[in-house]
Formats: sequence, structure tokens, C-alpha cells
Amino acid sequence: MKVFHCDSCHQSVFFENVQCEKCGHTLGFLPDALDLSALERTETDLWTALTPAVKERRYRPCANGQQYDICNWFVPAEDPNSLCAACRLNQIVPDLSIQENPGRWRKLELSMRRVLCTILRLRIHTEWGASDVLHPLRFLFAGDSPGNAPVATGHNDGVITINVAEADDEERERRRINLHEPYRTLIGHFRHELAHYYWERLVSRSALLSHFRQLFGDETLPYPGALQQHYQQGPAPDWQTRFVSAYASAHPWEDWAETGAHYLHMMDTLETAAAFGVTLTRERSSSTPMPMQPRNLVLIERDFDRLVKDWMPLTCALNEFNRGMGLPDLYPFVLNSAVIEKLRFIHRVIQTAHQQSFQ
Repeated sequence: MKVFHCDSCHQSVFFENVQCEKCGHTLGFLPDALDLSALERTETDLWTALTPAVKERRYRPCANGQQYDICNWFVPAEDPNSLCAACRLNQIVPDLSIQENPGRWRKLELSMRRVLCTILRLRIHTEWGASDVLHPLRFLFAGDSPGNAPVATGHNDGVITINVAEADDEERERRRINLHEPYRTLIGHFRHELAHYYWERLVSRSALLSHFRQLFGDETLPYPGALQQHYQQGPAPDWQTRFVSAYASAHPWEDWAETGAHYLHMMDTLETAAAFGVTLTRERSSSTPMPMQPRNLVLIERDFDRLVKDWMPLTCALNEFNRGMGLPDLYPFVLNSAVIEKLRFIHRVIQTAHQQSFQ
């Protein structure tokens, strides 16, 4: 995530802010500019952006922001859709007649927007042509109900389903412990399921499929049976030497999704570190400085080996920060050589999609 500042007073602001606490200007994220801009009202429902990227262009607040206070994204004035680029991806939203659901929905939307911002920065598509057999990306947020099967978080044919119970911290932690997972967050869910989505879009019908199979395995192996075996018998005994997580060993699709989620973790966190001008140097005579710069570098254009060399010391530092506060490690994973090669392949896939977006 890049660093944002109020365009009026230059105060530092967060991606989720709706108002500058220093000068009071309304703030809104502009997907077309990839910037959180200060805005000034010019008409009853129109606002003028102050960011230099689209200065003086007019916008409307997203209808979900106005009605439900769950969105700070804005819509170009000429766009006929009342919903922003993120909210229009929602196929089903939580039942708001249930007392807990407005708060759950807000948490889901905040996580979804952070992940979508990375996708926008990488310039990989979420929509596909009308004649394409692949469906566009959509989100379905629903909860369990009496007499019906539990809502399963997952991806199917372009639709990413998230069980709204995952937005409850206690419930998500209970599931993490029961499943013996070192990490379970809403952002992690979105990144994992988006990786499933992009496997179908960027790998399954491409010339990269054979290379995928060399690294991840044969995805045509029966999927339900593989998951059932994983949950009944546990992960492969040697999973730590070949996979990024125990769950990744269940099936090649899950290996791709788990590794893809880690790739998005890496890219977003490295961008944040670079945006803040972080520079890391290990205090050993045999070590060389590992810089995180320049600040404005587009990470997708960087050499993969450089990204990994920056990522390793950064995760060590972040884990030490958390331990110093009495918290669990922020990144409780070890990237073995097999996982690094899988990440390298994903970087190549995303780079190809990124480059094609400019053609």
C-alpha cells in the first residue's frame, strides 16, 4: 500500500479514512487515479478531486457509502452506475436485518478493498468479454442459517464466497486453532480465493500450464477426495520442505492458491515498506545492506530475486516488532527453495498479465 496524504494540508492519512482529522476535508479513494484524494463539494451530490492525478475532475460518493457507511470510494460523475468499482462486484451482501451483520459487512469490505487496490495496482483484469466463457469476478457474502448447509468460503466459476462469520474475531480464531493454522485473516481469505480465480484466468488455458504442473503437480487429480484425505489424515509428512503451508499440500489448486496469497502478501507489504522509505541492514560483518527503495518503484517490474532478498529481512524485522509488543509473529512462515520457485513462477504469470494490460 502506498502512503497517502491529504491534498489540502498534507497530513498523513490512511486508506480507510473518510475525513482528514487535521483540516476536515472529505477524503475518498478514486480507483481511476489509484489515489486517496481530498475532495470539495461543488454541487448537491458532486465533488471535485484535489489530487494532482485527476485534479478538478468531478465525482459522486458510492451509494453504499452514503446509505450504509461501509465505503469511501468515489464514482466518476459521468459513470451511470451508483456503485463504485469495488461495490459493483458484490453479488450478494449480508442480510442487514441481522444485528451483527452491518459490522461484519464493514470489516469484509475494508479487507476486500485493500486486496482490490493491489489488483488495480498490478493491472490484472477482473472483467472479461461478453463472449468469453470465463465469468467476471463477483463476491458473495452470506451467513449460515438454520436448516441449510453451512456457507463454505471458497471460489466457484468467478464467484468468491466468504462466510460472514469469518468477520467475527473470536469465531475466526476458533477456526484457526481447530484447523491448526498459524495465520487466518479476512485479507488472507480474499487473497487465497483471488488466487483461485486467477488460476482459471491466467494459467488454466495458457501455455504456462505445463510449467505449472511441473512445479505444483497435476491439478486434474480428484479435488474433493484430496481435501477429504487432507482433513482425515493430515498434511504430507514432508510438507515443510515443499509447501508454504500444510493446507497447500492437499491439492495442486490449493498449493497455487496458498502460494498466490503469499505472493500478494509479499507484494503489498514490500510496497508499504518502500513507500515509507524503509531500509534494512543486518548487523553482521558478513552481510551486505538490503535496501528497500526507491519509493516510487512499481514492484511488479522488479527482478524477482531482488524482491525475495528484500522480503526475507523485512519479515524478520516485522516479526521482531510483534514479539516486542507481545504479539504472535506477523509472518509465521518459512519460504523453502521449492516455494521460492513457485513464487517466481507466479511473479512471471502476473508480470505477463500486467504487460498485456498495456497492449
